Amino acid sequence: MSDTIFRLDATALASHIRSGRLTSVQVVQAHLDRISAIDPKINAVVTVNHNALDEARAADDARAAGREMGPLHGVPFTVKDSIDTEGVLTQRGSPIFRGRIPQQDATSVARMKAAGAILLAKTNLPEFSYSTESVNLLSGRTNNPYDLDRTPGGSSGGESAAIAAGLSPIGLGTDLAISVRGPAAQTGIVAIKPTHGRIPMTGVWPRAPRRDWHVGPMARTIRDLELSYEILRGPDGEDGFAVIPAEFDAGKRDAPPTQLRVGWFTDSGLGPVDPEVARTVRDAADALAASGVQVVEVDIPALRRDNPLALFNKQHVMELKPAMAEATAGHEGERFTMSTAMLATPDTSMADYVAAEQGAERLSDAYADLLTRFDALLLPVLPIPAHEHDKAQFIIDGQTVDAVHIQTFTVQFNITGMPALSMRYGTSSEGLPIGVQIAAAWHAESTVFNIASILESRSSVRDIHPDL
Repeated sequence: MSDTIFRLDATALASHIRSGRLTSVQVVQAHLDRISAIDPKINAVVTVNHNALDEARAADDARAAGREMGPLHGVPFTVKDSIDTEGVLTQRGSPIFRGRIPQQDATSVARMKAAGAILLAKTNLPEFSYSTESVNLLSGRTNNPYDLDRTPGGSSGGESAAIAAGLSPIGLGTDLAISVRGPAAQTGIVAIKPTHGRIPMTGVWPRAPRRDWHVGPMARTIRDLELSYEILRGPDGEDGFAVIPAEFDAGKRDAPPTQLRVGWFTDSGLGPVDPEVARTVRDAADALAASGVQVVEVDIPALRRDNPLALFNKQHVMELKPAMAEATAGHEGERFTMSTAMLATPDTSMADYVAAEQGAERLSDAYADLLTRFDALLLPVLPIPAHEHDKAQFIIDGQTVDAVHIQTFTVQFNITGMPALSMRYGTSSEGLPIGVQIAAAWHAESTVFNIASILESRSSVRDIHPDL
């Protein structure tokens, strides 16, 4: 089994360790071996936790002694390098923070460890988590395991590539506009951006604009994603946005398909979508309908009135620029492309800023109304599959669009704070993963997991590992 350990999901690994069929040492070593063999091609890992094997031995000793074991006892996990890890480098994708070692774990990391998981490594990201490609001056560029000439996305692209390539079974990313869901779609894994505040941002940088940042688990199966969400959610007494009790659930986790209503769309004025992506969303809608779910194609006029990406850009320039200016002061020669571009962007006028705030409120109102009639929404994650590195424009279904268009279907759920999940449901003609996005009302993550599990059970995609 040693040569296939990396193919198992975290739930299976935890079961094998708990039963004694595998040791934590075997599991951690298998993933370290996989990193050694594969990471030179994809450059997903920036720092290995050199204490991981010692921690695995301690986990095995605890099992042998009959001590209580958490749900992820002895299972390795990886963490995006913007999330603090006690005693392990957290350099935020910038030489400005070269050698930085936090003195305590972020809340999300601490909760994974409390569940028995073992920190394996930190993963690559763009400078300050601020790009849809994972490249920076400190640790270089991460490649997509499905095609090394293509991006695994950003900003959690190192994490998505690591999980897709079997370097890690499960991990933590962050999401500002696209950053766990886009990379998941580009590498064929699963990820969720929960309701805003559901998982504390304590120990994650940057936190501005705090209204839009989320911590999100990433994995290869829906059951792993749901397990990690259960571990991670709930207040920590430090993040003022994380105030809802962990046990609160506004969703329909156990509802049968016949009691679920899903609206789906591929347009609603958000711009061009690759025909293969649109077809994948329609296929997923058909699969839900065949399972008994009530499925209706919808149009959302609010998206035509208030384009979410335009709202986001007007809001976050004013909210993120001060944090970038402070972080890079005195280090102008170590700035990379995105911080340079952000700091050169003209300030949003007060009138435009207020207009964007009001537009975001209108969009939230529209979704609140729509979700009285539907339990969830099904739509694209990205308008295209994974693209080549360093693209400034895309031609999509005959239309030329700026590269920022890649965020157009995801960012709406950051500015509204709604939960949204990305999962693979198709494959392009070039052999690249195609994902679909499932969103639901605030604090209805259980509905999202329910619908995702239905789709996962009907998916024809079986071998989720790229051929490396």
